[in-house]
Amino acid sequence: MEIAVIQNKIYEIRGLRVMLDFDLAALYGVETRTLKQAVRRNIERFPEDFMLQLSSEEANCLINIGRSQNVIPPDYNVGAAGMFAFTEEGVAMLSGVLRSKAAVQANIAIMRAFVAMRNYIATTTTVTAELAEIRAKLALLERTDEDNAEAINDLSEDMRKELDNIYQAIAALSIKTPQARKQPRPIGYKKSE
Repeated sequence: MEIAVIQNKIYEIRGLRVMLDFDLAALYGVETRTLKQAVRRNIERFPEDFMLQLSSEEANCLINIGRSQNVIPPDYNVGAAGMFAFTEEGVAMLSGVLRSKAAVQANIAIMRAFVAMRNYIATTTTVTAELAEIRAKLALLERTDEDNAEAINDLSEDMRKELDNIYQAIAALSIKTPQARKQPRPIGYKKSE
């Protein structure tokens, strides 16, 4: 069995990754009612964290999603018994309840699919964390660049003011009118008269 096909049959319900009874029955090569009977006969093996009995709202929601993705046949009926959803542990427990060779092989493929999905999620989480760290560093660099640009602008403004003062001083010096010059005193001795 192809892992991708099995992964498409894994849903998230109530925060848990689960597989539905009719998908498991198809993978194990048994009828859904046969799978449910085997589970009911061994119900002590399926605590709440192994198997969920879905409410009619949850089942209908999944059925609508499945029909829109062409995964669930349009004529599928939940029935009065309700729908079971099995967690990874519940699927593993099913291998002890359904003992055919096909069930064992299907169970191995399903376990591999769950492991592959868990590894993918772990890898994605790591990559997401690394991307978040890179984004934070970029934001810090942008803030630092903005601060540096602001400091340069402040320095430039101060320099402009200083240059303006120098130009004004030069302009003031060039505008000053020369004062009437006094006759220079003659050099040398003065004769008294």
